Amino acid sequence: MVSADFFERAGGEQTFRSLVQRFYDGVALDPVLRPLYPEEELEAAADRLALFLIQYWGGPTTYSQSRGHPRLRMRHAPFVIGAAERDAWLRHMREALDSLQLPEDVATPIWEYLRMAAESMRNSHT
Repeated sequence: MVSADFFERAGGEQTFRSLVQRFYDGVALDPVLRPLYPEEELEAAADRLALFLIQYWGGPTTYSQSRGHPRLRMRHAPFVIGAAERDAWLRHMREALDSLQLPEDVATPIWEYLRMAAESMRNSHT
């Protein structure tokens, strides 16, 4: 978890909600990622990701209060996540992050975390 100071420098909750919304705008049209989300899950998945990122980057702990420990690998285990899924996820995250035009000292650590998280979710070598 990161400090509240970073969260504020990043722009607070609105920054992370915007990041996630822009990310899911891409996911909704992506032939690799879209099949992983039933229609009724897109909005709920976006909310969960936003709450997780808000908490991780120093904001309110709403995610843990409502869902418990993140257990990201366990929560993603039912989905086949290989190189293609990782790369598509990162492509949409990169586009979403770039669209926010955050200062480099904010964008870089967020991107480094997202790259690490995407790789750690891989559970297939396809």
